[in-house]
This record gives sequence, C-alpha cells and structure tokens, in this order.
Amino acid sequence: MTDRDSQDKRLGSGAVIVIAGCVLGVAALFITGQHGLTEWPFALTFGLLIAAGEMVQFKVDRSRNRAPIATSASLAYALLRGTDVGLPPDVAQVVAVTWIATLAGIAPRAIAGLSWDLVVSSRRVISVACAATAFWAVIPDGFVWNGRWTQAVPLVAGMFLAVLTAGVVDALVGAGQITEAYNRPFPAALRDELVVMGQIGMAMGLGGILLAAGASLIGLWAVPLVIVPLLLTQFAFRRFASAQRTYRTTVRSMARSTEIAGFSSPGQNARTAQLAVAMGNDLGLIPARMEALEYAALLSGVGQLALADPSPGGASLLRTREERQRAAEIGASVIERSGVLDHVAEIVRHSNDPYRHGRANNAEIPVESGIVNVALAYEQLVGEGGGQSPDKAMESIGLGIGAEYDPVVVDSLRRVIGRGFRF
Repeated sequence: MTDRDSQDKRLGSGAVIVIAGCVLGVAALFITGQHGLTEWPFALTFGLLIAAGEMVQFKVDRSRNRAPIATSASLAYALLRGTDVGLPPDVAQVVAVTWIATLAGIAPRAIAGLSWDLVVSSRRVISVACAATAFWAVIPDGFVWNGRWTQAVPLVAGMFLAVLTAGVVDALVGAGQITEAYNRPFPAALRDELVVMGQIGMAMGLGGILLAAGASLIGLWAVPLVIVPLLLTQFAFRRFASAQRTYRTTVRSMARSTEIAGFSSPGQNARTAQLAVAMGNDLGLIPARMEALEYAALLSGVGQLALADPSPGGASLLRTREERQRAAEIGASVIERSGVLDHVAEIVRHSNDPYRHGRANNAEIPVESGIVNVALAYEQLVGEGGGQSPDKAMESIGLGIGAEYDPVVVDSLRRVIGRGFRF
C-alpha cells in the first residue's frame, strides 16, 4: 500500500467529516441570522483569535496539523458565562463564529500555498459544537457567577465536562479515521487518541477554560493576559515538531548510507520500513513503539557496512547466520552511540534472531524485532532483488513459522498482504 493509497482512504471519512462540519456551520449561521448576533465585540474578538490560530497551525507529527490557539479560543467562546459577557452566546452562535473564523484562517494559508488540513479543522468545529451543547445542557441559560464558591464549583465542573466532551468526540472521530486509513484496530486507535487528548488536548482545553473564565470576569481585557500561555504552548509544540523532523532526517540519512555503499538495493530500507509500519499498525502498537519500529526497519542494514563485501542485490538473507547476527550487533552499537535511540538499537540487535532461540524463550526481546525480521525477508523475496509473487513469498516465509519467524508476526503479515498491500 502506497502513501497515495492511504491518502485516498483518509479522504473517505475525511469527506464525511468536512461535510458534517459544513452542514453544522451553515445551519448554525442560518439560525444565528434568524435570532441575531449577541455581544458582537466578544464574537469578533474570539473569531479573530480563532482565525489567527488557524493561520499559524503546524504539523507536530506526520498525521495531523495542530492549532492550539484556535482550539483554546473556540472552546473559550463556547464556555463564556459571566456578568461582563451579558447574554452568553447560544450553541448556534458559537458554532457559526467558530466555522466562519476557521474558514477565514484557512484561506490565507491556501492562497499562500502553505499546508492546511480542512478535515482537522472540521473536526474542531464538530467537537466545539459538542462542547457548547454539553455546557448549555448542564449550566442554565441565565446562570452567572456572583463571586461565591457555591456557584463557582458547578460552573467550573460544567466547563471541564464540556472540554472533556470535546476531547472524547474528537478522539472517537480521529480513531475512526486512523482505523480506516491504516487498518489499525479501533480500540488501539482510540487508546492512542485518548493518550494524545490527555497529553496535548487537555492543555489546550485548560487554556480555553482560563480564557473563558478571565473574559467572563473582566471582559475582553483578559484576552491579552491569557493569550501568553497559549503562545508559549504553541512555541513548545513547534520545538517538539522541529526535534521530530531532525530525528527523522538523521535516521533517513543513515539508512541511505547502506544503499550508497551497495549493501542494500535502492529503496530497500524504505520498503522494509513501509511494510513494518503496516504490520505494527495491524498489531496495534502504541505510537512511540511505532516510531521506534520504523526507525529500526530503516536502520536494520547499517551493521552490514562493517562486512567485507556487500551481498548480491542487497540480499542479506544469502549471508550466514553468524554474519547476519554480527551485522545486527554492530548496527545496534552504532545506533546506541546516538544517545537517543536506545530502544531502536535493541530492536535492531535482535532483528536477525531466530524466533525459536529468541523471543520464544525470552519475552524481553521486543516483538518489533520479529516484525523487522519478517518485513526484511518479505521485501527481499518480493522486492527488486527477489521478484517472487506475494503468494510464493508467503509460502516461503510460512515454512519458517515457529523456527525462524514469530507466528504472531507472520499472521499479521498475512492479513496485511490479504488487504492488498503492495510495495
């Protein structure tokens, strides 16, 4: 399965999400037009803040864009409730302002040719609509805080419930997308999305609560005061994204060295990593292990550079068991010297261990090692050097189940190939 195939699959659910977001936005805009806009200074201020957040969105990982300022501002607008706000915006107005501001923020990026993700932005509109609905369901229309803790407790509880509702809805939608795009088990995808919600989403949600509480108490003067933590959050996310890009660039450069030296065929490491990631998705590995798996598959042949001569066509399976294990040990030692890829080194170290004498008797050996072992074998049988058909390659690998290859991993490979995976 190519990247293009995954993109096409994402467009299936993505189109539904965009349509749902647009339907919500248009309906909310129509209702707001019928009832009239309330407290337009707040609507304008928060709308501009949402649009600005969309304009400075960025990609933290390779799966989705992030817009922490837009997310916090849209949640804050949904949670406004205080004496300085006047009549708080209803659900329709919250959705209408968020949708219009989101489109206004995306437009400059599209015109400038910058990356933008309408699906993720539509997900934000949907989750904010759910948050606003939950908040209005538990906090009465005329409820305002009068300074007493007896009113503060239910108000804050309602805000947390609304933020949690938004996070859970977004996690469910995101898990469905991942399941469709990468054939990842839905429980595993939902687990990963909830972890991200707890680590990143709650930070943006708390920012929205602080912004809403400040604006509800002292009016729009609170916006410049509370926006500083949101800017710091944005800066921290960007630093993290930059570090991730540096790691990926370094790993891919190291992987290319074996191709340049002739120890692997052109694209062999990338194909092995592509298949390994597909099997990791099928087995539901957590994101941190998925990243380590991809890096290990890319770097699995680095140790061959210490051998005397390259294998014909990069077919390391033609080497003796001792040569392959010595190359794996050397490769792991090279990776360990980076100081930040220790888990990757451990995967590479055991990537040529036969299952019967390795993981079958030692549960501490990571399953990722078996995945790399099977992915490399399949690539060398089907890829440029081997030329076998997928069925013939599966038959050859099947002969080594339980001895050379992990049965769980081979079953995963069979499912991945059965779903139409091709290099």
